[in-house]
Amino acid sequence: MHEIRIGDHGIIGDLHTAALVGLDGTIDWWCTPRFDSPSIFAALLDAERGGHWRIAPDAGLAPWTAGQRYVPRTNVLVTTFQSDQGTVELTDFMPVGPARGPAPEIHRRVRCVRGSARMDVSYAPRFGYAQRQPVFVLRRHGLMAWDGYDDVLSLSGPADVEWNMDGHTATMALDLRAGMSAWFVLRADDDEVHPVRDYRPSQKLEMTKRWWTQWASQLVYDGPYGDAVERSALALKLCSYHPSGAIVAAPTTSLPESHGGHRNWDYRYAWLRDSAFVVYALDRLGFDGEVVAFLDFLKRVARRRTSQHIQIMYGIDGRRDLPESTLAHLRGYHGASPVRIGNAAATQFQLDVYGELLETASIWARHHPLSEGLWKVLRDLVDWTAHHWREPDFSIWEARQVPKHYVYSKVMAWTAVDRGISIARTCGLTADVDGWRKAADEIHADVLERGWDAERQTFVQAYGERQLDAALLVIPKVRFLPADDPRVRSTVQAVRRELGAGAPDLLYRYRSEDGLSGDEGAFIVCSFWLAQDLALGGDLDAGEQLFRDLLRRVNHVGLMAEEIDPHTGEQLGNFPQALSHAALLNTAYILERMRARLGAAAPVRDAPPDQGTIV
Repeated sequence: MHEIRIGDHGIIGDLHTAALVGLDGTIDWWCTPRFDSPSIFAALLDAERGGHWRIAPDAGLAPWTAGQRYVPRTNVLVTTFQSDQGTVELTDFMPVGPARGPAPEIHRRVRCVRGSARMDVSYAPRFGYAQRQPVFVLRRHGLMAWDGYDDVLSLSGPADVEWNMDGHTATMALDLRAGMSAWFVLRADDDEVHPVRDYRPSQKLEMTKRWWTQWASQLVYDGPYGDAVERSALALKLCSYHPSGAIVAAPTTSLPESHGGHRNWDYRYAWLRDSAFVVYALDRLGFDGEVVAFLDFLKRVARRRTSQHIQIMYGIDGRRDLPESTLAHLRGYHGASPVRIGNAAATQFQLDVYGELLETASIWARHHPLSEGLWKVLRDLVDWTAHHWREPDFSIWEARQVPKHYVYSKVMAWTAVDRGISIARTCGLTADVDGWRKAADEIHADVLERGWDAERQTFVQAYGERQLDAALLVIPKVRFLPADDPRVRSTVQAVRRELGAGAPDLLYRYRSEDGLSGDEGAFIVCSFWLAQDLALGGDLDAGEQLFRDLLRRVNHVGLMAEEIDPHTGEQLGNFPQALSHAALLNTAYILERMRARLGAAAPVRDAPPDQGTIV
């Protein structure tokens, strides 16, 4: 089976789980019934063993090219195959909203719109992260796959075409002419295989498109980057888990940060930091429902905390235990091992999380009332920060070594206390404002004294050390210092100089030792932070140009992973990455705000990304 790149995918989902669909018509990643469930299809992590579901033209009959696009304002994905012989469209979606039933479903429609085509269907589910092979049972309207234990899948398809069994893979050849189409419906946890029409796929397609269009209509943005902003918002919604309000950092695990590397982590959990950045962005764009849902999730997990500090990530159902282990039987994406599930960073103390949460809450509190329960949670977080900010931590990048006094963490501790004061005063809420102000002043002075390298005229990554950290670019955004402060300007220059990744728009997040082996790519979020700093510092044209350069880094359907290979431009890391898309939205918002403040004309709207091609 052909292995395609991380960025050669679109994503579909139903707010419970998500699936990646490659440009070659292959669903090569899907966990069900939830984001953090064991995989059914994992060919992305092992093309031979992982499992897949492919619908594509017979390559032996004619050379085909493929492209992908989304139905506008939706997460319904269309892959188009073209050759001299004909044109075929493959439409993929998961029912959402009223169209969704009690269990996840994947609907696939293959339609010939020109000429003729023979479509090959290859269906190879692999249960439990490919640790259990399926037992196929042919039924009148399709087939059932059983793992021998409790998991079962039903696949309905064309009744007049036979399935062929080759070991643990079922295949079908489908001959189509212009105007002909066929539906396939895959259902989890269903041992009945009904006729396709019983699942009402055409109706569910229209209902799903309508639901996504109505959701996207809430978007409040009138700038020149509407296509990128809307697609990022839709991608972020796909990362949300409707039953709890949690937001996953990404719907995948173990996609590497460098080719063949070992920095492969499971991102299918709710990082409070990443979630705060996401809801901060969605709040600015008019999506109140997602903010309310996440704040409810925050209340639940914060009330149940058993350790002194709040945990940095939780399961999407709020569970605390996320033990990390490896799946040695999977070779990893293009051979990058190990494949990990769970995440040991869940046990780390990361001081900065308090700042991101309070920053988001303070924006929300400007326009919405805070419940008594939410304020109690937030007040406890600020109190804890005010009393524990002097402790070392592991900070935003989750280094796996001894904790340090990271400057970014101290800045975000100041942010937590400062925003707590702001909320209390603005909303007239009871709090130890005087004690908080004293703590905020102490943190501020401590950072200026111990986090500043006077010789090199830059803030540093950690007290007493010389290395830099691109997270320092957040200093003006949280108003720790103004963007035009000489210390901020010189820090920005130092970060660009010392952390540049070759291309003018790319940055490494740091170059210091972190207790891990191997390399990593350029971190997309850091480049967006740089664009924000340039605009906030008055150089709107430079910030605008950098932002436009970064938008050219998105893939063919407007999605981004965590990192970029500075040598090849390929996307690296888990995909799509919520933090990357949140940074895109926040940068677009800041550029629009600064443009209005300076009375600058909006740039010409960029063309949307091309649809991508694969032979």
